[in-house]
Amino acid sequence: MSDHLNTALELAEAGVPVLPLRAGKLPFGNCRACAGSACGDRPNMLAAGPCRCPAPCHGWAAATTDPRTLASPAWAAAWRQAAAVAYHPAGTLLTVVDLDSPAAVAWARQSLPPTRTVPTTRGEHWIYRGTMQSSNGVRPGVDIKSRMSYARWLGPGTGTMTDLPDAVRALVAKDSAPVRPRAVTVPTGGAGGECPHRTPVYLERGIAMAEQRITEAREAIHATVYRTFLAVLSAHGRCGCLTEAHVERLFAAAQAKGERPRHCTEAWTNARIRLGL
Repeated sequence: MSDHLNTALELAEAGVPVLPLRAGKLPFGNCRACAGSACGDRPNMLAAGPCRCPAPCHGWAAATTDPRTLASPAWAAAWRQAAAVAYHPAGTLLTVVDLDSPAAVAWARQSLPPTRTVPTTRGEHWIYRGTMQSSNGVRPGVDIKSRMSYARWLGPGTGTMTDLPDAVRALVAKDSAPVRPRAVTVPTGGAGGECPHRTPVYLERGIAMAEQRITEAREAIHATVYRTFLAVLSAHGRCGCLTEAHVERLFAAAQAKGERPRHCTEAWTNARIRLGL
């Protein structure tokens, strides 16, 4: 067994849900059956579904404490290529404040209560007891990793772990108000007044592919969200087939990747302006 798999099995035995990461600190991509959310996604994801895929698909949602799953043939290729081990913080009732620069660490030491810390390549992880919404870029060089997220395992750290403070929750709360995007209301077209895109398979495939594109973004999430919104509006924005439910699914996918609600709104608005909608 690889060193990473051995580490994962030790963590799983301690009750920590884990998964392998490939080069670039990224989860392994979905298998063909799960690509584009064709599987319906997993029960613990934002859009809960029936997927029981035996492979490490769906990023953080694949994290597990089951040693049989971790050491199974379906995970073997991932462990052979793994560059690191990750864990799902909320799965063990924790929140990680990821401080990605010396300036961010200095800010935390002045602004947050001490807790257990783990050195990282560029900064530190501060680990608190309790869970909350995850969000990237809450401050320069500061990400929050808890629910629907993963963090690299870099060791147990040092110091006494303390309860999640209001000061950390406030970093996300200011931007976490629900956003209800305005649906495109251009009249439908097509023969007999029926939009040709309204066929369930065509429209669902388009929305699912857009969600997957956002979910699997490796970097530049802001640009990915904007380009995806632009593509969806280009295909469906003028026929009136998009509903609030469809648009909210796209916003939810973006926010699950750490995009702030107001940034989602800005990207959607800018895409509509560019297309003249």
